[in-house]
Amino acid sequence: MPPHTGAQVSSLREDMLTVYRAALTAVEGRAAVITALSAQPLPPGPLAVIALGKAAQAMAEGAEAVLGERIAALLVVSCHGYTAAARLPQAIMIEAGHPLPDHYSLQAGQQLLQFIADTAPDMPLLFLISGGSSALVEVLPPGVTLDDLQRANRWLLGSGLAIHQLNRVRKALSMIKGGRLLSQLTDRRCHALLMSDVAGDDPAVIGSGLLFADAPAPLPPGVPDWLQHMVPAASPPLHQRQPVTWQIVMDPRRARRAASAAAQGLGYRVLQHDTVLTADVTEVAATVAEALAAGPDIIHVWSAEPTVCLPPVPGQGGRCQALALEVAGRCQGRDLVLLAGATDGSDGGAEVAGALVDGRSVARGARQGLDWQQCLRQADSGRYLAASGDLIGTGPTGSNVLDLVLGYSRSV
Repeated sequence: MPPHTGAQVSSLREDMLTVYRAALTAVEGRAAVITALSAQPLPPGPLAVIALGKAAQAMAEGAEAVLGERIAALLVVSCHGYTAAARLPQAIMIEAGHPLPDHYSLQAGQQLLQFIADTAPDMPLLFLISGGSSALVEVLPPGVTLDDLQRANRWLLGSGLAIHQLNRVRKALSMIKGGRLLSQLTDRRCHALLMSDVAGDDPAVIGSGLLFADAPAPLPPGVPDWLQHMVPAASPPLHQRQPVTWQIVMDPRRARRAASAAAQGLGYRVLQHDTVLTADVTEVAATVAEALAAGPDIIHVWSAEPTVCLPPVPGQGGRCQALALEVAGRCQGRDLVLLAGATDGSDGGAEVAGALVDGRSVARGARQGLDWQQCLRQADSGRYLAASGDLIGTGPTGSNVLDLVLGYSRSV
């Protein structure tokens, strides 16, 4: 038994935060790129570097640490508030909208194309790609406007579709996703280091596959007619060229392994689940609650990407907060703690990474006059969890490898 068997809930909560922070440290992008480029050095000579996604800044810093003056040009595109130009003074830095694309996303798309065009045709390109690129950088097909793109993304974000289905629509509405960016690269040498935020680590799914085309597939069922009507103009033939060499430098398994090691270091028994939790958030909550009941006195570790169907006017809070509140509601009064946190530090808002709940969370929120089930129906879990004192924040982490879910319940 761990030394914390007789500990108060506050001690268990602090241990969960310690485990979560250890996992975030282990999957940070700067170190991941340094390790990858040191283990498998690129051919000598100058090169241009393109970093895209939530972890773009950290990954670019890793490349700069190893390659130094070999970097002839550097483009970094990340979320609003996620970059610090002082740390990469030689870089072209663009911040754009996420999860909803904005006009800066379109500027980033044009800057990406111009950056490639401005580099010498014989200069190799190093791409550093992490999750979030789908919203952060875009080039629209003729006839599709930013308003169209935002309307489509609002529908997608609230649709409850799985990530591979979302990306199927995103690719159809893009001139660069689904491998279409390859048409801009001619025959120059390209290498990509990828941080995976998807189950299975498919490079054609990470960032909607800017450099990797997958097999053509129809749009998922349920896509409204108005959205389908945007698609035909967005399907130019894919350019055929030599494949991009690539490497996954960080993935959700690393986060799970680091969390497990940290928990074991604190004296806990650990069960690391290999199955990624990807169903509707209500179904995921039921799975988590059942596992906690069946395996007490163990820290359970999952990677997760639950889906959430949003009402027409959603409240505040992301999928981690919704999952945490669902589990807290199902497990009221039980002696447990559960942490659901985004590894990029943002769950429905830049200030909140997720939530850390216990068996008394629902009671604390109820004392503030809130109904947990109503808040879930209104996609307003963040308001409830703010009232119960259960929100957690990290700021940008320099990573993005799915959400991390940690749960512990004590036997009665």
